[in-house]
Amino acid sequence: MNVRMLRLHAKAVAALLAGCLVAMFSPATATAVATATAAAATTTADAGNPFVDGWYADPDITMYDDTYWVYPTTSKTYAEQTYLDAFSSTDLVNWTKHEKVLTTADVEWAEYAVWAPAPVERNGKYYLFFAANDIQNDSSLGGIGVAVADKPEGPYSDALGRPLVGKFHNGAQPIDQDVFIDDDGQAYMYYGGWGHANVVKLNDDMTSLGTFADGSTYKEITPADYVEGSQMFKRDGMYYLMWSEGGWTGPDYSVSYAISDSPTGPFEKIEKVLAQDPAVAKGSGHNSVVNVPGTDIWHIFYHRRPLSESAGNNRQLAYDRMHFRADGTIEPVTMRVRDNFADGNSLGWKTYGGSWSAGGGSYRAKSSPGGKALLDTNFADFTYDADVRVTSGRGDAGLLFRAARPAVGVDSYAGYYAGIGPTGKVVLGRADDGAWTPLRSAQLPLPTRRDHHLRISAVGSTIKVYVDDMATPAISVTDDTYRGGANGVRVFNTAAAFDNVSVDKAG
Repeated sequence: MNVRMLRLHAKAVAALLAGCLVAMFSPATATAVATATAAAATTTADAGNPFVDGWYADPDITMYDDTYWVYPTTSKTYAEQTYLDAFSSTDLVNWTKHEKVLTTADVEWAEYAVWAPAPVERNGKYYLFFAANDIQNDSSLGGIGVAVADKPEGPYSDALGRPLVGKFHNGAQPIDQDVFIDDDGQAYMYYGGWGHANVVKLNDDMTSLGTFADGSTYKEITPADYVEGSQMFKRDGMYYLMWSEGGWTGPDYSVSYAISDSPTGPFEKIEKVLAQDPAVAKGSGHNSVVNVPGTDIWHIFYHRRPLSESAGNNRQLAYDRMHFRADGTIEPVTMRVRDNFADGNSLGWKTYGGSWSAGGGSYRAKSSPGGKALLDTNFADFTYDADVRVTSGRGDAGLLFRAARPAVGVDSYAGYYAGIGPTGKVVLGRADDGAWTPLRSAQLPLPTRRDHHLRISAVGSTIKVYVDDMATPAISVTDDTYRGGANGVRVFNTAAAFDNVSVDKAG
């Protein structure tokens, strides 16, 4: 069974299960469980990262009823960070944008640097904790505030008229808060920048602080290498504290974690679980996590910087699967490169010539002499899969890899291309900024069809091209002209549709 058939089989099973659940449960329960089932069938961000458009950072995800809600920081200059948007989804694929759910106009004391919203629901009210003004000392106005609304999408209004935490305690700058409600109903807020982390108790009103058994209000829980971005979740009775370390504008930004049997620690660092991948993205950090209801499926949501971007605020939202070992520790997260275009968009793809559109579960190109679209990746040794449908024309369509310096023009790039035409002719060649060098071609047995699954295996100088038959390559060559670069798709005097794009490191 090929990759496409496996994916279709998984979708069919999910649909069958969802149908059975509808018959077994009440409509409301069936809807919620069917949503969880569909999400569980998602192996990672299959519809592509980034999952929403725009520059955003510090995503915090929660689930209200049967809907996932993501609240991020607007990634702009401090002076422009005067509002918060939100995004909702019932399937972790299609996202609806809710603009300006909270603005500084709603918070009299907040002026700029509105950061890291933390959502939570209690007693029928929706609370959004946020940091504002990036205070540098206790004489400045700002810190962590709390807003409240009657609906997840707001509008939110200031609940206090002042910061909830407006001073430094235990050396922790009052930013980057996360709110967690334990099974016994006790709410906690974890927060802190400048290398210090605190935990405080929240009273039932969610707008005032409680005290610990020793009479203290602010308990320091700083683990090794902590910088900022606290995140707390609970699994199998254990408390997981995650945080970001490194510099937020640099490639060393990353996520580590600790486990404790108490919500207040102690928290001893175990290991780093999310870090930059020079083939996929850099500056990955400030995460949150979500559990798909009724499953042990967990996703980590985070921000990252595209490889070609150097500006600090050019950050995007992404998510991937988070797996646990048998002992409860977390496996290092792999930032996957996937896109099945089920979300109807082509975020993350950049086009060079031709006419491109996403829709109907595929990425479509009209016929052009060399139109191409590339991801911002830099893979060296890899396996690259995609479904290719030649829809019209006599040319060919296929995959670009180890590509650099793309531009508009027939062969205006430096890298390799493998394509297939309507008669079943397979071609492999390389381009060098306008010059084309054929490497090898092959003819599939007739009669041929218009739908094909292509796979490129590139390890060192060995390049293999598979078409439909994943056991025997149609073409195999040795060429070491290019050893790394971007992945993409291309058409040459034909129209085509692409689907189920997947790139994995070899080995």
